[in-house]
Amino acid sequence: MKAVEITAFGGPEVLRLGERPKPVAGADELLIRVAASGVNRPDVLQRAGHYPAPAGASDIAGLEVAGVIEQGDVRELAQAGFKLGDHVCALVAGGGYAQYCVAPIEQCLPVPKGLSDVEAASLPETFFTVWSNVFDRAHLQAGETLLVQGGSSGIGVAAIQIAKALGAHVMVTAGSADKCAACLALGAEHAINYKTHDFQAEVKRLTGGHGVDVILDMVAGNYVAKEIECLSEDGRLVIIAVQGGVKSEINAGLVLRRRLTLTGSTLRARPVAFKAAIAQALRKNVWPLIEQGRIKPVIHSTFAAADAAQAHALMESNQHVGKIVLTWVQHE
Repeated sequence: MKAVEITAFGGPEVLRLGERPKPVAGADELLIRVAASGVNRPDVLQRAGHYPAPAGASDIAGLEVAGVIEQGDVRELAQAGFKLGDHVCALVAGGGYAQYCVAPIEQCLPVPKGLSDVEAASLPETFFTVWSNVFDRAHLQAGETLLVQGGSSGIGVAAIQIAKALGAHVMVTAGSADKCAACLALGAEHAINYKTHDFQAEVKRLTGGHGVDVILDMVAGNYVAKEIECLSEDGRLVIIAVQGGVKSEINAGLVLRRRLTLTGSTLRARPVAFKAAIAQALRKNVWPLIEQGRIKPVIHSTFAAADAAQAHALMESNQHVGKIVLTWVQHE
């Protein structure tokens, strides 16, 4: 099979289309003939040498795919509600940038009715991440307010739509007027351009000094101290990336007085059972909303797999809104 290989750690140019053995599905796994592979920030970090694949995972980048089930134990598939030839999307720990990919059955979901494989490939990594952090860890409830740092990112557009569809209020930060407008169009009630406004002051102003209930943070660094100031009583801050650095100095007294919760997580190395529970929650709570058209994939660009370097360059430019997806022509 063809696969996008990281030929050395470095810039986007190190990504090259190469040949790899076609994988074989083991117990509780299925083999997907991949139509499309989602591109995510962790892929960029892996390419640069900063985010190695977990033990036992493929060294090929790519954490989400969509395509057709080509191989798997018929009884295991039936127990999961699948059969050979079904279109599925899957969260994987690696190996997504390839014409064929093995995935644990429990981390696979049906392609939602009405969606293409390309659209479905944009869902797993961001939707699993948002559900696990915003709903499982931070327990966002209907009527509460969520602040998303980086609302125009793949994570951001998923968080806006899921939270809004489940009855929460959403405000976001984004880096341009156009990105702010895109977030508002997706359902955010307020969008703060962090390049022209201080988000801490704006959150205080927009909430009448009350603050927000949950913050989804991909920045960390010096943002954390400001985010603590933005939280209401019993507020929850969830950190899922550290693009702004790993060191933060905070007002611990405020944490005590407001009974705040500071948490965070990574997903890639978590066991299959953990991811399976998220998949089940998404299938129950979110997939129906997608099929009803209340949540829609937001895809900025698609690239042929051979042009993965261009896809990574776009990701690093931060000029996109939503997801970037690689497409595969089988047996090319």
